[in-house]
Amino acid sequence: MEIIDYSSQYDNHIKDLLVELQKYIVEIDKEKYNILTNEYREKYFEKIMDEVNQYEGKIFLAKEEESIIGLIIGVINNEDEKTYDFSAPKRGRVIELIVSNKYRSNGIGKQLLNKMESYFKEVGCKGVLIDVFAYNENAQRFYYKNGYFNRNIEIMKKI
Repeated sequence: MEIIDYSSQYDNHIKDLLVELQKYIVEIDKEKYNILTNEYREKYFEKIMDEVNQYEGKIFLAKEEESIIGLIIGVINNEDEKTYDFSAPKRGRVIELIVSNKYRSNGIGKQLLNKMESYFKEVGCKGVLIDVFAYNENAQRFYYKNGYFNRNIEIMKKI
């Protein structure tokens, strides 16, 4: 297994991984708000690529033989941000981190995360932001184990 830079020749592999993750999110969503439409595969990939191109993003792929078995997508979240009530340094944002189900628990996610963190450091970021779906407890444990912590928590009530 090796970590490689994005190449468009792997677009279909990337789309497959994005769909695999969305299927999982749909399964664990207790409110059943998340869905997987016929347009998801193409539309979400297009959205991701637009963000990567617009915000100094990077995509790293975990490749085994000719298959892409994992990916991480990150963008530069902002430049230094200061307002009357907030001051934050430049930060990176991980949009997606996916390891195909049958390859999990082999350290691939950690390698991908380390690669993205190195990129963020190279471009002057002082922190990394990641949104995690509340019901994705496996992802939360992974990030906590890798030094991440809760900064903001969104709470919800159905009415």
